[in-house]
Amino acid sequence: MSRIGKRIIVIPEGVTVTEENNVVVVKGPKGELKQEMLKDISMKQENNEITLERKNDAAKAMHGTMNSLISNMIIGVTKGYEKSLEIVGVGYRFNVQGKKLVINAGYSHPVELEIPAGLTVEAISNTEIKVSGIDKVLVGEFSANIRKVRKPEPYKGKGIRYKDEHIIRKEGKKAA
Repeated sequence: MSRIGKRIIVIPEGVTVTEENNVVVVKGPKGELKQEMLKDISMKQENNEITLERKNDAAKAMHGTMNSLISNMIIGVTKGYEKSLEIVGVGYRFNVQGKKLVINAGYSHPVELEIPAGLTVEAISNTEIKVSGIDKVLVGEFSANIRKVRKPEPYKGKGIRYKDEHIIRKEGKKAA
């Protein structure tokens, strides 16, 4: 039995979790999230606790995944998620223009990324931004796409990185 799948999910005050037509709907103070239930997994709700049960052993692999997805949805509608990114390099900078994020990262042209609905991108400074939203997957995916524009390189450390990310630096060539 999956240890994560057996975990009991506690629903905090101000959050409602309902299941309709095999879709879990979580509503809270920050918004509403929906997730389709995975095959052969059922949800039981008693008082303010949720337990997930699988109907057969074929659903064993997805038991813990569904538990984590529902937990992440509950955290998202109560606290939300955020990721901070920074850009390192001479002339490198972020610029938020309405629903677009413009990145100058050493290319001959600025890179423009459309900010998805449900996310907010806040410019802390020219070299730092904070991506926040209620959907953990969406926040992580958009942050990864921003980082993909110019990955940090190991020699000078230039590029886009997460705020808490540590780049392992390499030593350059040595003269003979």
